[in-house]
Amino acid sequence: MQLKNNNLSIFLILFLVSTFYLPNTFAQNPTRWGLPEGAIARFGKGRATRTITFLPDGTQFAVGWKTGIWLYDAETYQEMALFTMDGMTEIGAFAFSPDGKILASGSRANTLRLWDVATGQLKNILTGHKNSIFSIAFSPDGTTLAVGRNLWDVTTGEHLKTFREQDGHVFSNAFSPDGTTLANGGSSDTIHLWDVATGQSLKILRGHKEDVNSIAFSPDGKMLASGSSDNTIRLWTAATAQIKNILTDHRDNVNSVVFTPDGSTLMSGSVDKTIRVWDVATGLQKQVLTGHIASIYSIALSPDGSTLMSGSDDNAIYFWDVATGERLETLREHGDAVNSVAFNPANTIIATELGRDIVLWDIATGLQKQVLTGHTGGVNSIVFSPNGATLASGSNDGTVRVWDVATGQIQKILTEHSGNIRTVAFSPNGGILAGATVHNIFLWDVATGIRKQTLIGNANLSIAFSPDGETFASGSADTTIRLWDVTTGLQNQTFTGHGDYVNSIAFSSDGAILVSGSRDTTIRLWNVATGQHLQTLVGHTRTIWSLSFSSNGRILASGSRDGTIRLWDALTGEHLETQEIPAEDQWGNNTIASLSFSPDGSMLASGSQNGIVFLWSVTPPSVVVEPVTRPPAQAEVDVNADGVVNILDLVLVSANFGKTGQNVADVNGDGVVNIEDLVKVAGELVNDIAAPAVWSREPEIALTRAEIHRWLQEARQINLTDPDFQRGVVILEQLLTALTPKKTTLLPNYPNPFNPETWIPYQLAEPANVTVSIYSADGKLIRTLSLGDQPVGIYESRNRAAYWDGRNELGESVASGVYLYTLSAGEFTATRKMLIRK
Repeated sequence: MQLKNNNLSIFLILFLVSTFYLPNTFAQNPTRWGLPEGAIARFGKGRATRTITFLPDGTQFAVGWKTGIWLYDAETYQEMALFTMDGMTEIGAFAFSPDGKILASGSRANTLRLWDVATGQLKNILTGHKNSIFSIAFSPDGTTLAVGRNLWDVTTGEHLKTFREQDGHVFSNAFSPDGTTLANGGSSDTIHLWDVATGQSLKILRGHKEDVNSIAFSPDGKMLASGSSDNTIRLWTAATAQIKNILTDHRDNVNSVVFTPDGSTLMSGSVDKTIRVWDVATGLQKQVLTGHIASIYSIALSPDGSTLMSGSDDNAIYFWDVATGERLETLREHGDAVNSVAFNPANTIIATELGRDIVLWDIATGLQKQVLTGHTGGVNSIVFSPNGATLASGSNDGTVRVWDVATGQIQKILTEHSGNIRTVAFSPNGGILAGATVHNIFLWDVATGIRKQTLIGNANLSIAFSPDGETFASGSADTTIRLWDVTTGLQNQTFTGHGDYVNSIAFSSDGAILVSGSRDTTIRLWNVATGQHLQTLVGHTRTIWSLSFSSNGRILASGSRDGTIRLWDALTGEHLETQEIPAEDQWGNNTIASLSFSPDGSMLASGSQNGIVFLWSVTPPSVVVEPVTRPPAQAEVDVNADGVVNILDLVLVSANFGKTGQNVADVNGDGVVNIEDLVKVAGELVNDIAAPAVWSREPEIALTRAEIHRWLQEARQINLTDPDFQRGVVILEQLLTALTPKKTTLLPNYPNPFNPETWIPYQLAEPANVTVSIYSADGKLIRTLSLGDQPVGIYESRNRAAYWDGRNELGESVASGVYLYTLSAGEFTATRKMLIRK
């Protein structure tokens, strides 16, 4: 994409991978499989879809995640293959044929797909189902497929029959071992037994009081087990349909039941977070397996009966040794939302929150490096320290924790908060850590863990430190943005204009601009020094949840509840690119909840509420030099011939004002550099007025309000009707507005720390007699800079700001240390601190 005025193209690399994964590419990195267009990696697979199973030979197992059906090696637990396809909606159920050669997957969009497991090729799509598919079962010989109340011929794809209609969904199908009988249960309190050959009803098993969630035949076919939402398991004699036993120890819905291969033992998984092991003959409970922290929705046994796999709503898959009850392994993925993602400064690790834990991923390999555990509530926000050695996390358990990244150990637990920690942030030097609750923002000394300040906010939703560390910003549900002095804890400014919650804020790399995103669907850019609203970016159609500046401050990324990521030119506000999370990943909520640019600006990480983190490549290619002949008018106003018309050209005309004869600043060629030349150049200025604070600090392009005011007066006296001239007048009026502060402000000195000299910028909203007084840390007056009467204006450039050479009134160089400087301008006074380091 071509950006105006600088020939710099910003785009997302299009990286398209096959929609299914074939065996000859198994050695590649699984984070690159089945990616949406534009993504270069994926961390996490989204939420599990409540279906897990072992393959018939026991060498692999499969888990349904939001991104598709993933096959794993049963010994190493490493990914082997991925089955997914564009336009495929959420997987409701899947099953493997008895020989393991065919995978059948059913969706909640009523479609059934048959896959060749060896090649990954889609064999057939079977349509005609009236309801979402929640249950699939192959007949023992693999020729017939039961899907809900329908039977299909696996080889031909022909629909064989539909069993008698009954109310509700079918949640479970099971063939008898000899394949003659099909049992199904669902959103009713009955179980139906059907004759597979004729489609006739054989028996109806009654006794459950609520939905039947799972049914299973014993290996010899003599018994049937059923688990129900009435918290019970019932054992039935298949031949007579009589209840043999009722197992009642579960305290909540029983979602899954399975027999061991010898039929002597039954296992059950429940919403009560337990797996219970039962003796089939006696009905006595033999063992209880615990460890899941959320409802268990499915369990599956390996073909040899040695390993049990269980899936839970905590988005974890556990593996158990059946003989000992010991947990062997755990697979974990993100839950419903990835609310926070962060790169370490070295660009080698990305951190994501995973429920109560934090996962550190190796960017190069896509593998988990470490899992940080300790929070007792969900983690809402994570951030690396500027040196990358520590990581801070804020949680619903009311604590902020500081972790040693190398060891994974907790260094500090900050516990004075009185509510959920919504967001955390490090100061630029890493010395201060901020944690925000709904009502308060605490600033902590990282080294000591001592609270430095408490800022009384109002429904805080987002926080950020300015790059110099002296200002702290907070965005609120009351639609405002507040700026605070980090040293004093006092509120400096309040920005208003949004019409709803301010969910995200960020400072540009130079600290001149603050950007905010709101539930009102807009993004606003603000001049930090003046509080002036610079621009509103529109395009998103729903709430803005996340914002991130690239390291050079030129690109702004925004993420929204509309499921899109947008890139913007931060200086001009031009929309550059839109990346939409594709349809196959829009399972549930696809809100882009978090964004983070890598430190080098080459990658953007996005976390969404579908539980998936994508990495996107953002690459500015080399400048393209196009052999284009510029129009004469454009060439004329490009005074310094650098290929772009900007403030520099306007300054050159100003510097040559009144000169006669041949001169590059005489753009209209009338022999004199005058107001007509100046206004003509001004008429070509568009983008440089978008961020006046950026160019006003540069000495070579500094302009004053008085100069522009004088130019306007002269231009209005000429009163030319030429459209280009009139456009120039409008641009000068806009420049005058940009250089007219709304209030008098003392700004951070630069450089800081410094040795031996520094400049102290400020802005005047009213004419005033200005002095700057410099004090030692103990309050002793060191130097007074008398600047005299000053008109309204911005005094930020080196030839306009107050200058201090680091000496006292006697001309002696002062010692290293912290000093205070106070601006006095009429009735206004303000004080900041600075540091001399020698």
